Amino acid sequence: MHASTVRTLLVRGMIAGVLAGLCAFVLAYVAGEPSVRDSIAQEEAHSAPAHQHGGQENQQSREEEEEELVSRPVQSTFGLATGVLVYGVALGGIASLVFAGCLGRIGRFGPRATAALLAGAAFVTVYLVPFLKYPANPPAVGNPDTIGKRTTLFFLMILLSVLLAVIAVIAGRRLAPRLGNWNAAVAAGGGYIVAVVVAFLLLPANTDAIPATFPAALLWEFRLASIGVQALLWTAFGLIFGALAERALRPRQAAAVAADSAATPVRTAG
Repeated sequence: MHASTVRTLLVRGMIAGVLAGLCAFVLAYVAGEPSVRDSIAQEEAHSAPAHQHGGQENQQSREEEEEELVSRPVQSTFGLATGVLVYGVALGGIASLVFAGCLGRIGRFGPRATAALLAGAAFVTVYLVPFLKYPANPPAVGNPDTIGKRTTLFFLMILLSVLLAVIAVIAGRRLAPRLGNWNAAVAAGGGYIVAVVVAFLLLPANTDAIPATFPAALLWEFRLASIGVQALLWTAFGLIFGALAERALRPRQAAAVAADSAATPVRTAG
């Protein structure tokens, strides 16, 4: 694939990432922010009795320490939008480069189908599998001292999941001539699942348990919203980027067909 084509796909991937990020922001604000607000309210209500036992000086000191640098309204609007859009641009750029390397190498799929498969695989390997091992918690839940450890374990699970998926794809391609495409895909997928289960068993569990006083329904609502936002982000990206990539590659495909037609000798009746 020419460098100019890769550059075009990169730009269109970033555009698709921005548009997908806008879709995810709307869902995150509508479905995710209420559970975040309720979680913070739960934490404040739970810590209020302890604060009441302290003196006035200690109370004032705590209020100064806990004063937010950025207000919640700004965090839930401008801050949330900025984070989601930056994430969308980054994933769009990376996914477009992976798309350029995979197009035509994972089967006879067109740009739209390849983009859809790539988006689905990315959602599963980059988010869903790590989420099953280390599910997301509301921001007010958990010990702040363990954030670094939890973040490291989550990214380690992402790395392992992606590496195992790449190995599964390579194994599936090598098994395809002997087993057939379908059987090879099933075998590679089964191997990936087994390897992920082994990784789940070997990696340490999240020791930062949810407090017993935290409502289970609120926790479920937050985690369901997190999965929904990621699912919408990757679905929107796959659909939008697939359409943009197909439009960008159409002249190239037409030129290749014309070249093949010109190279084919024309038979004349004798």
